[in-house]
Parts: sequence; structure tokens; C-alpha cells
Amino acid sequence: MKVDDLHLDYPMVEDILKRFLRNEIRKFGFTSLVLGLSGGIDSAVVCELAVRALGAEHVLGLMMPYQSSSPESLEHAGLMATKLGIRCEEISITPAVEAFFASVPKGELLRRGNIMARTRMVFLYDVSARDGRLVVGTSNKTELLLGYGTLFGDMASAVNPIGDLYKSQIRGLARHLGIPEPLIVKSPSADLWEGQSDESDLGFSYEAVDLLLYMMLEKRMEKQAILAEGVTEAFYDRVRKMVVRNQYKRMMPVIAKISSRTPGIDFRYARDWQEVT
Repeated sequence: MKVDDLHLDYPMVEDILKRFLRNEIRKFGFTSLVLGLSGGIDSAVVCELAVRALGAEHVLGLMMPYQSSSPESLEHAGLMATKLGIRCEEISITPAVEAFFASVPKGELLRRGNIMARTRMVFLYDVSARDGRLVVGTSNKTELLLGYGTLFGDMASAVNPIGDLYKSQIRGLARHLGIPEPLIVKSPSADLWEGQSDESDLGFSYEAVDLLLYMMLEKRMEKQAILAEGVTEAFYDRVRKMVVRNQYKRMMPVIAKISSRTPGIDFRYARDWQEVT
């Protein structure tokens, strides 16, 4: 198998995701949204879709740099804001983060990265409360499956239009949407510490893991059939373990069942209730 096997009908995907954003946001009584505009491809794609779905006047981008953030990230975020004509605000997370970092050793990068990701989400939800905007998510399917994200940090949102698209498919959709090429070809990074890259953290490329995940999930291939495609057993076992171990990040908090209708178990969504006005 090759990465081309993941190709989608991107004009159709665009239409589906625009309808999704319009329906879900308006269903809850909102008319506008806010998202973290990081300068990366995922937030660029979500921002583009949001503007096409709702109009630029209903989309706010939040740039939230830390003192060591890459200047390129701000530059690329600004490039998208200018391209789409949206309002953008810049809030430095440095003062808030430094207060937490006082008790966290410099070498504990994971703890520091989690603090930064969750601090950014605090600011996003504060703007949401300030303006009455819904927070839209920017985590892709590859990240969600692998657990490569921070619970209640960058994985938090009210709606997520790209959570069922692998990173390779995000790149295809980005090209269809006309996202500037520098954002598509640069090395993906959460920009949590200097020199960080997603693929260095993970130890494998998005292209390789997307193909493996596609065979596991979409094709439902058995292990031996996947190994026959040239995947090493060590890679297969490691990725499978990541998917299983991080299931808790893809779920609402598990609630102990006492009553006949438990939130998230029997009572999932008020579709049978009258529309709130």
C-alpha cells in the first residue's frame, strides 16, 4: 500500500465539513467561533473551512506565543489571517507559563509542554466566554489515535472538523483549499520547546504511521497481512500499543452508572428534546 491510497474526494470533504461547522455551531445557539491559530497546517485548514462556512466576520484567530516560540509560527499564522481577512489577537502565554515553570525542572519537557498546551486552552476558553464564541478544535485523526496531544490542552474543543482526517489527508485537503505552500511543507511542530518537531517526538513519519493506521482501522487487516505489506513487527506493536493505551484521551470521563439514564452512556445527546431557543 502507498500514501495515495488515503486520497479522498477533497471537494466533497470540503462541503461536508462546511455543513458540519454551520450545523453544529448554530445548533448550540452560537454564530461565531474562536480557534488557536498556531501557524501550522491543521489550524490553517480549520480556519479556512470556518471562514468558508461562516464568513470571516464570524471567525477569530488567537495567536498564543511563548517567549521561545519560533518567529516562523507567528509569521505563518499572520499569513493565514491576512489571506482570510479575519480578526486576529495575539496573547503571550509567557507570564502565565513562567509562574507554573517555577516549580517544574527545566529538563522535564513533557510537563512543561503540557502546561503550555493547557495554558493556551485557558486563554481560548476565556475568549470564548468573553465573546460568546464556540471553541473549534484542530487535532487530526493521526494525533487523536496516537494520543499525541494534551488532554484538556490542544485536544480540547467544542467541535472538531478534522478529527477524522489523517495527517496525510490534511495535506491533501490543504492543497485543495489553497493553503500557502510554506505551511504545508514545513516540519509539523507543536512549538512547545525550541527545535521540537512532531516526527522527532514520535520517532516515525506521519506518512508511515498513517498507512499503518489506515490498514489497521479502515482496512481492518490482521497483523500478519499488515506485516506482509512491509511493516516491521516492532513498528506495528508500538503503534498498536499507543492506540490502545491512549483510548482514555478520546473519551469523555468515564461515569459510574447508577441511574437508568446516565450522561454519556444512555443519555448521549438531547436530539429527542425540543430545540433550545
